[in-house]
Amino acid sequence: MQKIDFQLVYLRSENARMGLKELSRHLHKSPQLLKYSTAILEKEDILYDPYFIFDYSYFGLILFRVYFKGVYIKEQDKLKIIKELKDNPYILSVYELTGEFDLAVEFASPNPSKFNKEFKKIISDNPLLKEYKIVLNLVTHIYPRHYLVDNHELHSLAGQKIIGGDREKDEFNRQEMSLLNVLLNHPIISYTKLAKESGMNVKTAKSALNNLMKRNIIKGCKFLINKNKMGINKNRLFLKLHNLNMERESHLMKFLHDNKEVIQVCKTVGDWDMEIDLEALDKSSIRSMILRLREEFSDVIGQFNLIEVYDYYKRTYLPKYLFLENNK
Repeated sequence: MQKIDFQLVYLRSENARMGLKELSRHLHKSPQLLKYSTAILEKEDILYDPYFIFDYSYFGLILFRVYFKGVYIKEQDKLKIIKELKDNPYILSVYELTGEFDLAVEFASPNPSKFNKEFKKIISDNPLLKEYKIVLNLVTHIYPRHYLVDNHELHSLAGQKIIGGDREKDEFNRQEMSLLNVLLNHPIISYTKLAKESGMNVKTAKSALNNLMKRNIIKGCKFLINKNKMGINKNRLFLKLHNLNMERESHLMKFLHDNKEVIQVCKTVGDWDMEIDLEALDKSSIRSMILRLREEFSDVIGQFNLIEVYDYYKRTYLPKYLFLENNK
């Protein structure tokens, strides 16, 4: 495998639809070289499974995250369970953990009752999914992977994205739903194919896509990164907070925003109040960041737990059932 171009990985992972001309302008390399390098990154599965960041809250959906433990003993059990979960039309994401939990699964549902009904179906069909914890995800802050490159010019090309929270449900016409369905299944499809698959001409498809972005329905398109091949350490930090007023919460969020190891912060309701995803090329950077966090916010951090995120098997932000219902 050739030497990894971290700057290219950064730009492609933060904007999976960025064209070769734009990549060339920012990286000062020829489009031909970048096309070859990008193809290698995808062939080697360093960058894989592109996905759009849709704000599911505009569809009247809420997100539940379920952590399973004691899920499997044999590899064949794991593969079977993961396939079943990936195929479920209510499930957005499936990823493997190392530590207290084995799997994390994210569900999008219009209400708690519907989630409970679908969740009970899953665990009744699979006796291995018997131990679990459920949290309600309130809002998610997604930050760029600034730790990959030390280049402020490139950093300025990617910013924070916030999804979830208290939103008014939006309305979508048939054309928009068709377009969203195509983007969900084929995130880096060309405009020509996007128009054809969604039943529009190219100009209309581009206009519809731009409109969805202006309305903040679509907030980006990213690649998953193979952390093992990149030598990336990835952990999730769980925090139980107390005595947290608005001022201290604001300071805490600024601290997290300003630390390059932090790539995602989720405010939750359940056994903990916050989940913080940390990534770094050097494991000591994560340890150092956690020590600073605990020292600076010892007055509000009650309990904490740290586990390793091993691998992602599915990452999306809209459930397929939305489009199955739309096509009835």
